[in-house]
Amino acid sequence: MDVDKAIALVSAAGIELTDRRRNGNDDGWSLSFSNGAALEVGDDGKVSASGKGAEAVASLLGPQAKPAGS
Repeated sequence: MDVDKAIALVSAAGIELTDRRRNGNDDGWSLSFSNGAALEVGDDGKVSASGKGAEAVASLLGPQAKPAGS
């Protein structure tokens, strides 16, 4: 999934993006949202969610996004 598409889908549900930055390995994006969720969106399209609101955000993004530990 593309990072801009992920942001658009989550933002459309009323969850505000609070931080966007390249990850430590510079191979994707780390996104933080107002509900406590954090998304890692890799340049290869892989998406993983973590944090308090991870399940809510992952459900918005469809089957390619899985909460960490799932």
